[in-house]
Amino acid sequence: MTDAAPLRVALVGNPNCGKTTLFNQLTGSRQKVANYAGVTVERKTGQLVTPAGRQVVVVDLPGAYSLTATSPDEAVTRDVCRGGYKGEPAPDLLVCVVAATNLRLHLRFLLELRQLGRPMLVVLNMMDALHQQGLRVDVPRLQAELGMPVVTTIGTRRGGAADLLAALDRPLPAPAIQTAPAPDAQEDLHAQVRHLLALCVTRDRPGAKKLESIIDHWVLHPVWGMIILFVLLFVMFQAVFSWAQPFMDMLEAGMTQLGELVGAALPEGLLRGLVVDGVIAGAGTVIVFLPQILILFLWILALEESGYLPRAAFMLDRLMAVAGLSGRSFIPLLSSFACAVPGIMSTRTIQNPRDRLVTILIAPLMTCSARLPVYALLIGAFVPARRLMGVFNLQGLVLFGLYALAIVSALIVARVLKRGDSEEHPLLLELPDYRVPSLRSLGLELWQRARIFLSRVGTIIVSLSIILWALSSFPAPPPGATGPAIDWSLAGRIGHLMLPIFQPIGFNWQICVALIPGLAAREVAVSALGTVYSITGAETDTAQSLVPLLSSQWSLATALSLLAWYVYAPQCFSTLAVIRRETGTWRVVLITAAYLFGLAYAAAWLTYHITRFVTG
Repeated sequence: MTDAAPLRVALVGNPNCGKTTLFNQLTGSRQKVANYAGVTVERKTGQLVTPAGRQVVVVDLPGAYSLTATSPDEAVTRDVCRGGYKGEPAPDLLVCVVAATNLRLHLRFLLELRQLGRPMLVVLNMMDALHQQGLRVDVPRLQAELGMPVVTTIGTRRGGAADLLAALDRPLPAPAIQTAPAPDAQEDLHAQVRHLLALCVTRDRPGAKKLESIIDHWVLHPVWGMIILFVLLFVMFQAVFSWAQPFMDMLEAGMTQLGELVGAALPEGLLRGLVVDGVIAGAGTVIVFLPQILILFLWILALEESGYLPRAAFMLDRLMAVAGLSGRSFIPLLSSFACAVPGIMSTRTIQNPRDRLVTILIAPLMTCSARLPVYALLIGAFVPARRLMGVFNLQGLVLFGLYALAIVSALIVARVLKRGDSEEHPLLLELPDYRVPSLRSLGLELWQRARIFLSRVGTIIVSLSIILWALSSFPAPPPGATGPAIDWSLAGRIGHLMLPIFQPIGFNWQICVALIPGLAAREVAVSALGTVYSITGAETDTAQSLVPLLSSQWSLATALSLLAWYVYAPQCFSTLAVIRRETGTWRVVLITAAYLFGLAYAAAWLTYHITRFVTG
């Protein structure tokens, strides 16, 4: 069995069916994430070995409601299921994951897939939630009615996919019976769904008021729901500072010891400077912020897996309408807090073209995790680490204020871009059942984020740090020269050339130098400042040494100006590249870069001069 070609399985289903959680349980850490050829649609593949030793390759397809595609995600799912996607082998088996708690909606897509006439296996997921609702599904009867095998799973429970693994060991089922669509195909499918529900679903006990209904009474309340959402976001940003600090201290100590050990082992000279000050210092000043970034990701992933995010989108629909958008833009914008790239890619679910374009244009204004190192450095240097009313962390309050400023600015920009558009776009969303996030799934998702971040550190950030170290070290000052050696280097000369442009907003030449590598990766600005201020890897590998240095050499006006700049700062190259791929035109890229630069410069100028006026 192990010498045979692996079985190719495609996991397919509606959004919110628990498909990705099931995928994580099946494949564990044996996953890789890429994009489908030609489109910016995420492609997740993984491998597993069944109990009988069968090799299986699993592809987690994007969620879809229909084979009549209305977005690039659904088009990819349709073409892969049909076996016609260029460069993608046809799957040997379609595994259709159906949420047992929402059969009325999910069975319709299953019946549509059955018309493809391919080997299929049906997975009834979330069976535990179904039983809690007092419902029961007659699985043998459903299997007979569908004409294909049906298994049950609990994707969030360890071992909850045992029946699915056993089914993958069996011979492939016969291709599903392909039925000719009725003249009114959609109505025919809905009629079949009603027939299946009447035959196969019964209620074991009287329908008491579900816990979900009680929670929704508060979560979707027009007043209390907004308060709950505000509190959740507020606690999230407080946690970024409060929870992460012990882990940041551990990383800081580890990187400091590494720098000292390597520095002591290498002889004095260029090689030692390259390794210690270029590689270790460059990587270390960014790695230390990994806990803050992962905590932010943890909150977003937990809110998504719990089923809360669609409800938050529903709650914010009225607020988004003030900006001319619908609540459907909320989830892409929230995703952009982690990184603008997946946030922009997720706008494909927005069907209205103008709403989608405006959401793409304002997504870069959401404060991505790459800005956290810069925020943390400046807030740590200029904002006291004290508590207000004994509860609230002042540094966390400032961080929350920066995020709030970005959100308000994005809504204003959206309103300006949508002026003259009086057309209303009603929001239709599926509200999934609440579920406890799977710790295993959260752990795997966080590990993937950490691996991507660390690979970014090991490639882009270290490369830029080495280049900046070289620019800061050569040419060496002439004999008898006075002043810091970096003033004679190429980096110093570049910074002084940029100074006339940025001096009106309070930036010095060191900040000008740090802005350049920040265009490739925003978080590199911290290590760049460490390089231009000659913070060596042997001393420390975090921003800890920069904090007293900046607080003594920079004015408060300069620090606040730089914070304001990074609220609106022109995006990193990867964000601009994905905007080009999603919109298919350089015009939108140029408009995005230009308006972000203009906003950043204006905000920094106002902040700098107002702060100078107030502080004297």
